[in-house]
Amino acid sequence: MLMNMKELLAVANQHNFAVPAFNIGTGQILNAVVECCEEKKAPVILALHPDELSFQGDSFVSMCIDRANKSHVPMVIHLDHGSTVGQIQRAIRDGFTSVMIDASHLPFEENIEITKKVVAIAHPLGVSVEAELGTIGTTQGDTEGGTDHIIYTNPADAVQFVERTGCDTLAVAIGTAHGIYPPGFKPELKQELLSEIKSKVSVPLVLHGGSANKDSEIAESVKRGINKINISSDIKDAFYQQLRITLNNDSKIREPFELYPDSVAAMKKIIYHKIELFNDDDKMKYYTL
Repeated sequence: MLMNMKELLAVANQHNFAVPAFNIGTGQILNAVVECCEEKKAPVILALHPDELSFQGDSFVSMCIDRANKSHVPMVIHLDHGSTVGQIQRAIRDGFTSVMIDASHLPFEENIEITKKVVAIAHPLGVSVEAELGTIGTTQGDTEGGTDHIIYTNPADAVQFVERTGCDTLAVAIGTAHGIYPPGFKPELKQELLSEIKSKVSVPLVLHGGSANKDSEIAESVKRGINKINISSDIKDAFYQQLRITLNNDSKIREPFELYPDSVAAMKKIIYHKIELFNDDDKMKYYTL
């Protein structure tokens, strides 16, 4: 069941759970995510970064739309970290039901202006808009964009930002970073800051950089009101670490249907875990079918 992010997260906000946004950079990842979510009856966001979209091509989105339309599970097809109006327009033409404009690196007023422009383009077409205020950290190997020094979201700025832009969801910075954290790096999320933002902002809140954080901190953030959590590195790392083992064990293997099953199984373990950690399992019942 294909819907936009505003519709999907309104239910999550009401019932206090978070919907995972899995980056689906290949068909194998897409199929695994959909299969797990159908089994768990868990709403899901199928996310594509502009680089992933460029790699897969526009026709890949048609496959995502087809999977969503043939499923009873509520799904959103979401552009992750769009940075230009051109990227937003491409996504909307392709059939994305949600787009993110990430202008968090810009000064506050410029972030507001570009977000307002995207809202003006997307809303008349029924496409929801996610924006970001504050900055997410970055780690080695991160391709999604981030900053060396995290700028935490100011609650008062968040209120003004949402009111002036009309965005449907807001990604906030409370201490996470994109990618897999290096050994010895232990992020600590500012949970009280999250609670303060949640108490003042009307739209659902998003947590980027959800991979590799402690389960206890992620679970606490869901309890305090996060309604969408982005997961990319965790599932891809499980997939490709197992793929390296498979290739090393059998250098002659070449058929995709022989090459990928163990990697898909390894990735599915992570997908199942995230669904349960976010309290997303069996939440399909809250949506009108």
